[in-house]
Order: sequence, then structure tokens, then C-alpha cells
Amino acid sequence: MSTVATPAITTWNVDPTHSVVEFKVKHMMISNVKGQFTGLNGTLSLHEADLTQSSVEAAIEIASIHTRDEGRDAHLKGADFFDAEQFPTMQLRSTHIALKSDGEVVLTGDLTIKGVTRSVAFAVEGPTPAAKDPWGNTRIGVAATTKINRKDFGLTWNAALEAGGLMVGEDIGITLDLQFVKQA
Repeated sequence: MSTVATPAITTWNVDPTHSVVEFKVKHMMISNVKGQFTGLNGTLSLHEADLTQSSVEAAIEIASIHTRDEGRDAHLKGADFFDAEQFPTMQLRSTHIALKSDGEVVLTGDLTIKGVTRSVAFAVEGPTPAAKDPWGNTRIGVAATTKINRKDFGLTWNAALEAGGLMVGEDIGITLDLQFVKQA
């Protein structure tokens, strides 16, 4: 009688109080403005022996956007941008994880913003080695970055500047710094 070993797949949930979803965009062609989303949840199914067999699903609450300016936040939540009332979350679902020869991890996934889904590739750092916190939970960290064109997701609002150019850049840099807690 032979025994087939089951691959070690563990489940990890995002710890939103120790995680950050940040974006930056060029403002008035002068400098970058940064913002964060504080409402997020997600699950990592981590294949212990083969990272490429892992998967990620996450959701971010649009209403949790914070750019340090209440008027701008309200505008971003409105129909000109994210339309949080009609599209309360953006989602990411991984479709492929690859390990490059230089050790770089690339996560490709379907990103849905404002009802539009596009494939996006993230450069990933991690996961970090697992560590126990003072309360006995096992934690890991993952960081990821990408750049998207906001117009690809229906975020097309803009205003022309008197001196030329546009108010809001098209390219959006996205940085994820996530901490996960292992589930029993």
C-alpha cells in the first residue's frame, strides 16, 4: 500500500491593521500625490514546497481611500473616479505566479476596478520567513509593486491646466505591504 504525500498548502489572512495599500499619481505634472486604502481583506493560499502553486485573493474597500484631503477623497469616491456607491470594492485574484531565473517572483492577476478587469503583473518580495508574534500567531510579510494606466480601468476624469498639461497623470504606481496571519 503506497501513501501519497499531500502538498503542504496553508491559508493566511491579511492583517489589515499591519498592512498598507498605497498608490501614487502625478498631480499637475509637478509632483506625486500619494494615497492609501485602509479597508482591505484577503487570503493567501501558500504552497509550502512550490510558491508557483500558491494563490491570492483580495478585496479593497473604495470608501476607505485616504489622501490627507477630505475634498479630494470625496471626489475620488464619486462618479468621476471610483464611483464607490456603485463599485464599493476593487478586487485582485491571482492567475499565475512565476519564479524568474534571478529569483524574482512575479504574480499575475486579474485586477478589477470600477467593474473593469485587466491582467496586471506585480513584482513580489517575499514571503518573509514565518515568525511567531507575542500572542502565538504565525505571521509572514509580502511586498508587491506594479504600475497601471488608470484609463484602462475607466478612471478617465481629468482637467486641462491653463499652462498646458493635465491635472491628473495617467500612470498609477501601486505598492502593497502586506502582513498575513496563518489560519489554523
